[in-house]
Amino acid sequence: MAEKLEDLNLPMTVVTRIVKESLPEGVAISKEARTGLAKAASVFVLYVTSAATNIVKNNKRKALTGQDVLEAMKDIEFDRFVEPLTEALEHYKQAVAARKSGAGKKKEDVEDVEMVEDE
Repeated sequence: MAEKLEDLNLPMTVVTRIVKESLPEGVAISKEARTGLAKAASVFVLYVTSAATNIVKNNKRKALTGQDVLEAMKDIEFDRFVEPLTEALEHYKQAVAARKSGAGKKKEDVEDVEMVEDE
């Protein structure tokens, strides 16, 4: 668990990058606004995590999954985000699978190489 309350905050660099990508070009955001967004996002993540943890405990499981987070979003009445989050979760799973199959191919390619000794 976190030693200090600040340890639970999202990294400011990540929040800044997300905010900059979300804003139209030419729009700036103050440091205070970024800090406020970072704290609000951290509280939201903790709230959703708490709701998802309750679902896991009620189902007598130990591992929290993406599906638990989606169910928690419904429970805390953020239904409108469930569909986009489901799509994002599917894209993530596909990216992980592609990465794993890509790593496997490289390994197979290396194994197919024959060693030829010079005579």
